[in-house]
Amino acid sequence: MARWTFYSAPGTCALATHIALHEAGADFDLIKLDFAAGQQQSPEYLRVNPKGRVPALATEHGVLTETPALLAFVAQRFPEAGLAPLNDPFAFARMQELTSYLAATAHVAHAHKRRGARWADDPAAHEAMRQKVPQTMTACAAYLEGLIAGPWVAGNDYSVADGYLFTIGSWLDGDGVDMAQFPKLAAYLARVAERPAVQRALADAR
Repeated sequence: MARWTFYSAPGTCALATHIALHEAGADFDLIKLDFAAGQQQSPEYLRVNPKGRVPALATEHGVLTETPALLAFVAQRFPEAGLAPLNDPFAFARMQELTSYLAATAHVAHAHKRRGARWADDPAAHEAMRQKVPQTMTACAAYLEGLIAGPWVAGNDYSVADGYLFTIGSWLDGDGVDMAQFPKLAAYLARVAERPAVQRALADAR
């Protein structure tokens, strides 16, 4: 298999795919973008991903973006790693249901803290969005708390969704969520953090 190139940035949702690549034992080169310097909007990177965001994964077939798609791709490309219930369409859809929720609901709620300009031009509106984040992210944490069914989010089998939930979960405290209210979720995040692939991805991202 050809060596891939993975584009990431510290502190972003790209960590989820980064974890999955290490869990799968994929062979890839890591390119870290400096968002503060605007590298995500550079002509060079926009040729890779015209959206100007991370993650992006350059494969022998082309470039893939969007975390749910990348996680499904890694799991399917490395079936021997057991990172998704590939032989159970309903269980696989359940996994996709979770990754879609994390991308479309939890991440968007988090983004209102610093990315209000995506939705409004009025500085007062930006501040109103920031003030809402602890409430919306607490609601997300409450939903996620109810999903923890075992050592991993789906029960006994670790999947790429766990690395994604860990990534979003790592933002909760900074978003004003009182994690003492969610002991199952807090304990779960600590378990995921202990996995070697997670530790390796976190070290890479520094």
